[in-house]
Amino acid sequence: MSKKIFVVTGEPSGDKLAAKVISKLQKSDSRIEYLSVGGEHLKALGVSSIYDLKEVTYLGFTKVLFNIFKINKKINETVNKVIQYNPNILFSVDSPDFTLRVAKKVKKINPKVKTIHFVSPKVYVWRENRVKSLKKFLDHILLLFPFEKKYYDRESINSTFTGHPLLEEVEKNNVDLNHIIKNRKKIISIYPGSRYSEIKVLMPILLGFIKLMNEKYKDISFIFHSTSEYAHLINQLLSKENFINCDVISDEKIKSFVLKKSIFAVAKSGTVSLEICNAKIPSIIIYKMNSINFFIVKSLVKVKFANIINIAANDEIIPELLQSKCNSINIFNKVDSLLKNNKDLEIQITRTQKIISEFKTNKSSEIASRVLLNYI
Repeated sequence: MSKKIFVVTGEPSGDKLAAKVISKLQKSDSRIEYLSVGGEHLKALGVSSIYDLKEVTYLGFTKVLFNIFKINKKINETVNKVIQYNPNILFSVDSPDFTLRVAKKVKKINPKVKTIHFVSPKVYVWRENRVKSLKKFLDHILLLFPFEKKYYDRESINSTFTGHPLLEEVEKNNVDLNHIIKNRKKIISIYPGSRYSEIKVLMPILLGFIKLMNEKYKDISFIFHSTSEYAHLINQLLSKENFINCDVISDEKIKSFVLKKSIFAVAKSGTVSLEICNAKIPSIIIYKMNSINFFIVKSLVKVKFANIINIAANDEIIPELLQSKCNSINIFNKVDSLLKNNKDLEIQITRTQKIISEFKTNKSSEIASRVLLNYI
């Protein structure tokens, strides 16, 4: 009898995490079959998706409210496909408002399906009481951060701290960057987000920032790190500005090498910040959402910071420019100030290394894959 795993993700970052685990599983047991709600990373491993990932990638409370019927329809469609596939394991990854709702319904219909979730909901930020409800339908949860385990131990939920897959050591291959790094210019890596709604909000701000930088610095190239889905859109927006010192990359191998060659990074708040810190590149965090979403989030969260490094440290190690502070002038002033002060850059790198060392196991994907193998 064949062994089957259904993988459910809800956005590109989850697709990337899932792919790292599935890659390990494929090496451990080639007989396992897979189906998914996934993106380009799972597709590269030969794992088919039942529909395009962007159909469920909605951003913010208001977007969810406006699309609630579509989302519920997608949840039900996904549940039906999972039940038809009849997997040994439903492996849900991140995006809890989508993936965990799928897992809950599947478990109710077929309790024999083992439900394993990767990436805890941010219970340390808000809605801590969610943990109690997870006990009813999750068999196991895989945790990125060590401080999350206490929440699940309290409720006697099976949990394993894996460390973060994006902090694992990667194989070193030579990559030719001559077509990207031109005229020996210094590089600033820019991460405008992986969702259309994020890019739409942040790109005009980032373009204004580059204009200000170009007025002062003549030796810097700006490399935008994008998903393949939105690389063309970002290129179009850049071409309208006639910038000659900007490029867009979407190849994952090239991205990591470009980041390591960078002198600085400007990044949308999110998982990518861990990759930047792991590469020992100084950075700032930016984010902007509509005022209704911000008001809702502000009233619910119980932490002072947006970035996981800052949350863990309970201090603003990496500068955060959020909401009204997220504008071209403020970003320019902060980057300009940091680039002029090597000591501040060194302090940021030293402090971030101390924090992420607590998040590392260097075998996160292996630990996660072993948990899945134990249930199959």
